[in-house]
Amino acid sequence: MKIIIVTGMSGAGKSTALNVLEDEGYYCVDNMPISLIPKFAELADCQKQDNGYSNIALGVDIRSGNSLAEFDSVLDYMKNKKYDYTILFLESSDEVLIKRYKETRRTHPLAKDGRVDKGIMLERKQLKFLKQRADVIIDTSQLLTREFKEELEKIVLGRKEFNNLIVTVLSFGFKYGIPSDADMVFDVRFLPNPYYVEELRPLTGNDKRIQDYVMRAPEAEEFLERVDGLIQFLLPNYVKEGRSSLVIAVGCTGGKHRSVTLANAIADRLSKTPYGCKVEHRDIEKDSKRKG
Repeated sequence: MKIIIVTGMSGAGKSTALNVLEDEGYYCVDNMPISLIPKFAELADCQKQDNGYSNIALGVDIRSGNSLAEFDSVLDYMKNKKYDYTILFLESSDEVLIKRYKETRRTHPLAKDGRVDKGIMLERKQLKFLKQRADVIIDTSQLLTREFKEELEKIVLGRKEFNNLIVTVLSFGFKYGIPSDADMVFDVRFLPNPYYVEELRPLTGNDKRIQDYVMRAPEAEEFLERVDGLIQFLLPNYVKEGRSSLVIAVGCTGGKHRSVTLANAIADRLSKTPYGCKVEHRDIEKDSKRKG
């Protein structure tokens, strides 16, 4: 029997995740009292041949209140009983969560004075231990519902033809902040900046002229070789550790030229490995005045 514990920030997509899992045949229970989880798991495991509960998903979040503190010991108990469980933690930036609450006009469960930002801050503190124990963390800040469902299917449900690991290579601009879900961050602002060449400024790192300009610098090729060597060393060790996802972030000033070029180059090399790989350019369209 496989158990997926769906948890994370309120508004980050837990209901969507449970719906996806239910569509995949999981028996889903949201907001079950934490003290009942061990007994529920025991009953489901004993009766799985009769009632078909071969896979179950449990939604756990801040609504559990003070009993959330018991969850650490419950997880230890389930580990000792050798239950096959995965903790899926759903994350999102404060800005996105606040926007979602405003759009839905819902009240954050911890925002007693009506201030959503204070509720989010308190929730992060209370869920910190769960995030640290999580097997999979998905940041839904930049994901459309369709993309979120695809991530769940690839990472959690095991619909992958790659070697148990999907790598996202993400370009970004430092002026817009470092991606909160990045596992590795590389700064390529030391490379020549096409922004200062007027005819290149409107182009992006997806254009060959920009790629040629950036990669003709000897430092660019050396950087790519060194990063590739590091990644090739790390990936099998991450798989051995049990990691199922990895986000490699490559940043320049505005996220349009240098970071896009290098992210594409890294992703191209990764596409020739047994690991799943996709490339995303977070900030490529954000700034029409200054890009780097």
